[in-house]
Amino acid sequence: MPSPAQPRARLTEGSILRHVVVMTLTGSVGLIAIFAVDLANVFYISLLGVAELAAAIGYSGAVVFFQNALCIGLSIGTGALVGRAVGAGRTEDARRIAGASMALIVAVSAVVGVALLPFLDGILALLGAEGRARELASGYLHLVSPMMPLVGLGMGLSTLLRAVGDARRSMSVALYGALATAALDPVLILWLDLGLTGAAIATLVSRLMLVAVGWHGAVRVHGILGPPVRARFIGDARALLAIAAPAMLTNVATPVASSYVTASLARFGDAAVAGQATVDRLLPVAFGVIFALTGAVGPVFAQNLGAGRDDRVRDTLRASMIVVVAYVLAAWLVLFLGQDLLVRMFSAEGVGADLLRLFCNVLAGSCLFLGFLFVANAAFNNLGFPLLSTAFNWGRATLGTVPLASLGAGIAGAQGVVLGQALGTVVFGVAALVVAFRVVRPGAARPAAPGAALWRAVPTGATSGKASVAVLAGPGPAAD
Repeated sequence: MPSPAQPRARLTEGSILRHVVVMTLTGSVGLIAIFAVDLANVFYISLLGVAELAAAIGYSGAVVFFQNALCIGLSIGTGALVGRAVGAGRTEDARRIAGASMALIVAVSAVVGVALLPFLDGILALLGAEGRARELASGYLHLVSPMMPLVGLGMGLSTLLRAVGDARRSMSVALYGALATAALDPVLILWLDLGLTGAAIATLVSRLMLVAVGWHGAVRVHGILGPPVRARFIGDARALLAIAAPAMLTNVATPVASSYVTASLARFGDAAVAGQATVDRLLPVAFGVIFALTGAVGPVFAQNLGAGRDDRVRDTLRASMIVVVAYVLAAWLVLFLGQDLLVRMFSAEGVGADLLRLFCNVLAGSCLFLGFLFVANAAFNNLGFPLLSTAFNWGRATLGTVPLASLGAGIAGAQGVVLGQALGTVVFGVAALVVAFRVVRPGAARPAAPGAALWRAVPTGATSGKASVAVLAGPGPAAD
């Protein structure tokens, strides 16, 4: 067995636009594959002709979205720390931090996945789920929630591969997991008539595949995952949480907003919830490139910051904006032209069909501003300002959702709810982008390490369990 390759800061050389495009497109292939399978679940369930099953997918999706958001936040912290260490040429520090990060991800996701079980019925009630739809959603969530550590570990391993610049293998992690689900879904849901139980079994197999493929790439190919060092673990964990805690709060904002929208739509019946469930799963399939941006370009920011290349940091933000504008306009056109086909495919009727058409005609355009927000998040998280990301996302989830969605509901019913949410996305997307360009401008002051200006308790030094933050500071003296 050949020894693992030495991690190299490959993103500090060559065309920035090419790096952004390659990292984003390869990252989006796996992501779109996962979301496409999730969309296929909705399609298979719709073929069963049971409205309560389709609504249950919508209600349970809000809870699963919350759990995934926590894992994504931890992965963002992992990518920022490991990417900067690789960029600075500190390979052993990168391996140690990677090991500590994976251990923390598994521990946090296991606790959350199990701790939510007693509260699932109450959470579904708050979302507006009733009767058979609530019973079905609860049964599904009791099966998939304990699997959360597999999601966290799979995402973390994929992030490690992106942090060393291996976009292809990072893509493969999600892609193989999605293929496993795609093969099992029609068998379990339709042929064996297991419904949501079949979807849960396919999800388990998919998540096991995520871990297996990610482990092979991170450990056997790149050797980037080292064992945690006991004397350094607390310090490494604190450095990780300095980025990951705000990132988790940032990512949780989206499912909170989604939950409010779901509860608002529940007033208009299961058809409205089912219609929005289709839109919620179509959105990341159609705009998977935009959803992949935050994680995909993070290593480009991190490696170049670790290497002291501020010029390339600014170019990364500009290149990301080019990708956002070009992709959103193209995807919006495709959705506009294909809306009739989508309505027929998902057997959408009444208010559900209205919501789907509204998405294709109008709401898809708001993803331009969602892309602005995602790019700004990547800059904030990797340049030492994670709380800015938190502030803008929670602003969108609260001020940009609750009053506007409520006002829209009173004016235009179910369609007004989602139009109000879209308006909030426009406002906060523009604001976040403006601030992001200030963060990357020449001479901008930045914390020496992610979170260092926010949690000054993260220590320097390398003894008595106090992990050094020198690995985060790039070349030169350690940050004080």
